[in-house]
Amino acid sequence: MPLSHVQPGQYAQLLQDKVASVGSLLAPFAPPEPEVYPSPATGFRQRAEFRVWHDGDDLNYVMFRPGDPKTPLPVTDFPIAAANIQSLMPALREALRENRVLRRKLFQAEFLATLSGELLVTLVYHRSLDTEWEDAAGALRDTLAAGGHPVSLIGRSRRQKIVLGHDFVTEVLTIGGRAYRYRQYEQAFSQPNARVNIAMIEWACKQAAGLGGDLLELYCGNGNFTLPLSRHFGRVLATEVAKVSARAARHNIADNAIDNVELVRLSAEEVAAAMRGDRVFRRLAELPQPLGDYRLDTLFVDPPRAGMDMQTTAMSAGFDSILYISCNPHSLADNLRVLTSSHAVVSFALFDQFPYTQHMECGVLLQRR
Repeated sequence: MPLSHVQPGQYAQLLQDKVASVGSLLAPFAPPEPEVYPSPATGFRQRAEFRVWHDGDDLNYVMFRPGDPKTPLPVTDFPIAAANIQSLMPALREALRENRVLRRKLFQAEFLATLSGELLVTLVYHRSLDTEWEDAAGALRDTLAAGGHPVSLIGRSRRQKIVLGHDFVTEVLTIGGRAYRYRQYEQAFSQPNARVNIAMIEWACKQAAGLGGDLLELYCGNGNFTLPLSRHFGRVLATEVAKVSARAARHNIADNAIDNVELVRLSAEEVAAAMRGDRVFRRLAELPQPLGDYRLDTLFVDPPRAGMDMQTTAMSAGFDSILYISCNPHSLADNLRVLTSSHAVVSFALFDQFPYTQHMECGVLLQRR
């Protein structure tokens, strides 16, 4: 996203335009009027990454315009980032600029922040990292902490990862009056707009209230929705294929003392095959009861941008209720063309995770006709 598009004074109109565009796209599926959840106009991104550009002894964070990957645009101000990222960026740049060991062949800087105040920085290099780098990085952490910027610091290069502190942050989100702790690993997926993420989770919980039975969740990630949703169901069977996300989810389930969630490392396609009885997966044998003994009346999905594949969409139609969070209205529309032959959209919400872009997060609740 070009920074020239960041116009806080125009945010309300830009959001209204996006709402109208998505509403028009999804109108053929007869949804009710959407609940719209805006973002803060600035300071909303908990993640940021920049190329590092060297010009002699000078060093800057840069971005590139779409279609022009060779012309660096220095970033001296990044108003969409969380406040602690904005505050750290100039201090880190000056420290890197003044240190030849840390500066040499530095390629990229990545930031991961939380509402709880934790901050992690990853420095990516085109060279091997040695003890001299580790000593300099340790001194950098001390300098930043003394200046009011306590951080964990990671150095990465080909087949190398050096961690000073932790390779994760712990986010704390209050949902329905309860604080949930989420471990978010470096370079693993987490929702970038934490305040809108809270709105998404609370909306999903509101839809889930009263549905009862057990829940099947696909693409559970680090348990972002899983943990609060577990309060509304007898048991939750959550699935995730990415190893790091599954590891985070297991930690988060235990850390929050949630005892009615079982997590299985399966892809959505594998779950669909298991539900059809086409395949038997040894990982399902670890469940405390057979898959067929769960009362899976409700399905929750938060798929990648491509949406659900054909087999998973067909399987979804067998549930009484489908809670669907989508990061791509176009793939959502593709899935709804199938799902609305058996289900009706009874609730609809729009969440502006990415202000000043065309992206819009959607939520729909579908009920069997």
